[in-house]
Amino acid sequence: MTIADFLSQSDVIVDVHAVDKAQLLRELSKRAAASTKLDRDTVSTAILKRESLGSTGTGGGIAIPHARFSNLKKPFGILARLNKAVDFEAIDSKPVDIVFLLLLPGAGESAQLNALASVARKLRNSEITASIRRANDCAEMYRAIRID
Repeated sequence: MTIADFLSQSDVIVDVHAVDKAQLLRELSKRAAASTKLDRDTVSTAILKRESLGSTGTGGGIAIPHARFSNLKKPFGILARLNKAVDFEAIDSKPVDIVFLLLLPGAGESAQLNALASVARKLRNSEITASIRRANDCAEMYRAIRID
């Protein structure tokens, strides 16, 4: 599974403004719900509930919030770069400025793990994250995350 299987250029957002993690996750959840035709409150509640179990801030300014949905047929992602990093209670205690929100189907455990693993692999690559941070627009960010 590749990033292009669940992320389109129209779901890449540059310079998102958020005052805190909860506001950011609600806003990204709202956008994801509209794209997937899922209920906005259901998506937001699931993402915030998963985050309450432990931060999805993986370190290095990166977070990969995610949740599973029984009525979702395939993974869906949103890549966002914040205009100002926010506290995400990340593993390294550093604020987050790159967020990849991932909605996963409730069934098909391997598809879920493959999607999550592909995002984590890409965002662990310092060249990719540097390109995302340097990108002037959504198209450049999308090209950066799709580098193979």
